[in-house]
Amino acid sequence: MTAQPESRTTPAAAGFRMPAEWTPHERTWMAWPSPNPTFTDERELAEAREAWGAVARAVRAHEPVTLVVSPGDADGAREIVGEDVTLVERELDDAWMRDIGPTFVTNDAGELAAVDWTFNGWGGQEWARWDHDAKIARAVSDLAGARTYSTALVNEGGAVHVDGEGTVLLTDTVQLGEGRNPGWTRRQVEEEVHAHLGTTRAIWLPYGLTGDYGTYGTQGHVDIVAAFARPGVVMVHTQPDPAHPDHERCKAIAALLRASTDARGRRLEVVEVPAPTVLKEDGEWVDYSYINHYLCNGGVVLCSFDDPRDEEAAEIFRGLFPERTVTLVDARTIFAGGGGIHCITQQQPKV
Repeated sequence: MTAQPESRTTPAAAGFRMPAEWTPHERTWMAWPSPNPTFTDERELAEAREAWGAVARAVRAHEPVTLVVSPGDADGAREIVGEDVTLVERELDDAWMRDIGPTFVTNDAGELAAVDWTFNGWGGQEWARWDHDAKIARAVSDLAGARTYSTALVNEGGAVHVDGEGTVLLTDTVQLGEGRNPGWTRRQVEEEVHAHLGTTRAIWLPYGLTGDYGTYGTQGHVDIVAAFARPGVVMVHTQPDPAHPDHERCKAIAALLRASTDARGRRLEVVEVPAPTVLKEDGEWVDYSYINHYLCNGGVVLCSFDDPRDEEAAEIFRGLFPERTVTLVDARTIFAGGGGIHCITQQQPKV
């Protein structure tokens, strides 16, 4: 497609808004793991590529997938993802397309646009590199033929979640974190988010999951904690075991959401999704979460952890999305790198 020029106005002013993830997609975008500090050796990199490949194949069963690969990596990626996935070469630092890629928005005229957030390695973390990744949102937007809207707000796709009717979920420790937007007020952040997503009501969580503040954490991304299932209904991660520090955090977050109203004035219905039974890996509290799923056309690609609660979570999702096929994909390798299935996928809505 032909790239469209960068706009000097804002998406909302031009009638654009971010559709909910459950609306029809044109395709899913992903990025292929490259050698970087997230994967410390060849074995870890190979395991990551197998995990990313499993997600790509699961999504491809429902809709087209375009995979961005570093120059020279196409042949190896093709062996894992198969012939049905489209490959494009661009320079990459890491592989978290939800965060480095664009956030797509649409309008009633059937036009596609993309938000290019400022990306700085999840708050300028000392291990992160982002010279190439900071350019990926614009590159993907150009490949999709979308008009690009850039913003000075440091943000990532995994740090927002919308219901498609004006409500957005945010986190104090992300958008208001000193590593991302020092000096910004909550009102300024909200105004910038609303101007680019077409939302009108922000619900702020005070923090994310404990494990998300570790070495490769995002400092509180919302897409591992809470996600809309449909307008007025939000899924929230819960930790049943009081031994885990997320036990109290999750109770507070669920209570906050139950007391919240959305952009249409509805009091939110909260569906609690219990965490896996495992509490620690390598001596660290885990942030394993089923909330970090991905909705694609006719499907739910759901994280699994070889855990007794995997099937319990799958049943909850089948109840919430009875018209979709739920596919479980082992996400432990992805979580070891700092995210989950939602973090490595990015939807391009159909217009």
